[in-house]
Amino acid sequence: MFEKLRVVFSIPELRQKIFLTLFLLAVYRIGYHVRLPVLTGVDSAMTGEMRTFLDKVALFSATDLRSLTIFGLGIAPYISASIIFQLLGTVWAPIEQLRKEGAVGRKKINEYTRYLTVVICIVQSWAYLQYQVVGAEDKTVSSVFFSGSQLSFGWILTTVAIMTAGSMFLMWLGEQIDEYGIGNGVSLLIMAGILAQMPRALWDLRQNMSSSLSGVSQSTIGPDVLIVLAFLFISVVFAVVFITMAQRRIQMQSAKHVRGRRVFGGTKQFLPLKINQSGVMPIIFAGSMLMIPGFAFGGLASFFASGEDAASGWSGVAATIFQSLSNMFTSGSSFSYNVLYVIFIFFFCFFWTSIMFNPKEMSQNLQDSGAFIPGYRPGKRTADYLEKVMVRITYVGAAFLAIVAIVPTIINSQFAVPYTVAGLYGGTGLLIVVSVAFDLIQKIDSHLLMRNYKGLLEQ
Repeated sequence: MFEKLRVVFSIPELRQKIFLTLFLLAVYRIGYHVRLPVLTGVDSAMTGEMRTFLDKVALFSATDLRSLTIFGLGIAPYISASIIFQLLGTVWAPIEQLRKEGAVGRKKINEYTRYLTVVICIVQSWAYLQYQVVGAEDKTVSSVFFSGSQLSFGWILTTVAIMTAGSMFLMWLGEQIDEYGIGNGVSLLIMAGILAQMPRALWDLRQNMSSSLSGVSQSTIGPDVLIVLAFLFISVVFAVVFITMAQRRIQMQSAKHVRGRRVFGGTKQFLPLKINQSGVMPIIFAGSMLMIPGFAFGGLASFFASGEDAASGWSGVAATIFQSLSNMFTSGSSFSYNVLYVIFIFFFCFFWTSIMFNPKEMSQNLQDSGAFIPGYRPGKRTADYLEKVMVRITYVGAAFLAIVAIVPTIINSQFAVPYTVAGLYGGTGLLIVVSVAFDLIQKIDSHLLMRNYKGLLEQ
């Protein structure tokens, strides 16, 4: 292993990419701890279900939503904007036309995505402040910033601008890693955020530990629960590696052709189709999409609840309705939230696979290269067969992702295990870390193989 690492850092181009990526991740980690200057003495007001929801969202936002920092929104607004434009590209003709224009069209879509990211940042940061900031009467905060027990309007605008700039800076960091570093920038930021939360998750686990068996308890964590967590940890790592490497191999055969006196072709080959074609992106997309209505409805509920006639007038009714809608998207233990979570995961699995895998194009490539699938004519029949196979294996990949995403919620609701522990060491967080690590290793291997070195995973 040390010899392989020596080889990795002996390649100048690869070494430069790795060091640049590490430097940009270090910049992100510094900003991760910078508090909002206006709210330095204010603590988070979140408890119970909302804190569990924020812990869940933080897994794929590259941030710590418990703390009021300049990166409080993380990378989630940019992910949400990207999802929206990818969806529009399939249903709205102008965006679809831009996608077909190649690099110029993609550049224009990226520009629109940045504009939408700013809008989402403004909405989410305002709702975030409405949820998080508690009154100043019991805090050591200068009254200059507050009007009564609420943050004054001018400082709300200032704080919203700071948080928006923080998210846009994270978006820029991810793009720099994509262009000049190694690996997927957004995924690496999310992975760095998850790894940074693991020590605190261990501390939370230590705080609730007990030497006696606890069973289905909501107060302590006994040895039996630790065994369950250890089993989940091993199972998720094994399952992620298995699903990531799993392939559906379709037999192909190349046509025979004669050149001079020699016969070429006629050999049997295999077309590998990955079981989990979409990777970890469906979970990230699903969580980001659920975050938008949760924060938006919560902010509207707080707005109407603060009205003068909230106790008896129509504002009180509106606040109740919006709060109910917010709970449906934020209550991690609720049945409706878990159902929506699973539905979004399945949807984004098939959506992402449809973007990454084009059966018509693959069928045409096979026909142009003189290869065919035995029993199926080249062209439409081959494309239909490839699409049918991909749909079937995508069901398996989506079901796996849904199970991994729901298991931490079940552990959190049935045992006294904080979601930070259940998600990081037995579910979604572990899945993201392992998947991103595999992707990073594969990209490093591609540089090694181009220079005739063995890959990191080869013996």
